[in-house]
Amino acid sequence: MPGPTDSRPDAASVLEDLIRLARTAGADAADALLVDSAALSLSMRLGRPESLERSESGDIGLRVFVGRRMAVVSSTDRSPAMLRELAERAVAMARTVPEDPFCGLADPDAVARDWPDLDLCDAYEPSAEELIDAARRVEEAALAVEGVSNSDGADGSWSRSAVALAASNGFFGGYSVSRRSLSVSVLAGSGTGMERDYDYHSTVYGADLRAPEEIGRRAGERAVARLNPRKVRSRQVPVVYDPRVAGGLLGHLAGAISGSAIARGTSFLKDRLNQPVFAPGIEVVDDPGVRRGLRSKPFDAEGLRPQRRAIIADGVLTTWIMDLRSSRQLGLASTGHASRGTGGPPSPSPTNLFLSPGTLSPEVLMADIEEGFYITSLMGQGVNGVTGDYSRGASGFWIEGGRIAYPVSEVTVAGNLKEMFRNLTPASDLELRHGIDAPTVRIEGMTVAGT
Repeated sequence: MPGPTDSRPDAASVLEDLIRLARTAGADAADALLVDSAALSLSMRLGRPESLERSESGDIGLRVFVGRRMAVVSSTDRSPAMLRELAERAVAMARTVPEDPFCGLADPDAVARDWPDLDLCDAYEPSAEELIDAARRVEEAALAVEGVSNSDGADGSWSRSAVALAASNGFFGGYSVSRRSLSVSVLAGSGTGMERDYDYHSTVYGADLRAPEEIGRRAGERAVARLNPRKVRSRQVPVVYDPRVAGGLLGHLAGAISGSAIARGTSFLKDRLNQPVFAPGIEVVDDPGVRRGLRSKPFDAEGLRPQRRAIIADGVLTTWIMDLRSSRQLGLASTGHASRGTGGPPSPSPTNLFLSPGTLSPEVLMADIEEGFYITSLMGQGVNGVTGDYSRGASGFWIEGGRIAYPVSEVTVAGNLKEMFRNLTPASDLELRHGIDAPTVRIEGMTVAGT
């Protein structure tokens, strides 16, 4: 059936008209973003659908510049009268705000003129019946695991969006993206001894989604493995992060090297450019060009073509993550990491960010740990971006004699990200599944606070 990708020629016309109206109203420069989306989502519990929703939306955003003053407005109405009102309102707003010496569009000779096809959109749209069947199968597989006693529900979803960006510097580009996802959460045990866990998978193409039976089985096995957790006494031990939580460490890194944070001086890494941050041999890559990647993009929100970069090369921090504004503040060139919605200005954000795998399997990585903590779940937001101090609630499994021994809960892990990064060793089991990914990682000498 027709979807948001069919509006691309119309999108170009609408955006060009909006920019022309902004210039006529007095803007010196402008850019405009249009996003058309369609989505289908389902929630099911114990074999019965609880909600089934389909939505379609179209949003348009306009950013104008009057001298060094900027304003952003957005609307869902694309009628000629509304576009004119939108342009006039944006220019009037821009004239009232303070000057920003760092705002502005990219130079015309810097914008992308061509880009690769990254295969980011699946043309197939699943029916509601297909989502219901997948959710039923994933939940049944989880409930079939011995020890699972109840379901928290299963969810399935599909979405497709068409994005178009135009600017008065001559840039125009558009692309479409799609998503399929499936998840389930179940409980094991009974009474006050119940434990909950989950599994999910999200892909660009529905054909790449893991089988519902595999997702459900893993969710059930994880919940059962958490039964009868023990307490542990406080001490300093090696800590091992499961891949599904290890990616969070890269999220903290991305926040610390964001051009906005560096320009404000609010990052614990603000003085570490071109300095060792990780151990020698460690590599962290940002790659916008991964085919069917969850965070891939052919151009950024300012019309620049992003490039694959080793953010960390041989342990050394090589670059910040910047949009145009933050790069101008820092006296550098943008890295093409601008991201935005229709209702706000761009800001820097990573694309497909991953920690390159090491050479040791997870089993070998922890084989020499006499006592340690294997983390599978983290809670709370206890990270200070200014100092790097790190303290989060955690649960997982205790390691004894190099092996997983028993589940533990109600634990706090603490350290400082500067030391954690330096003492981090990756295993060999990297999978690109979430957009920000890491293999199993081991960090020496963290504080585990228990009883």
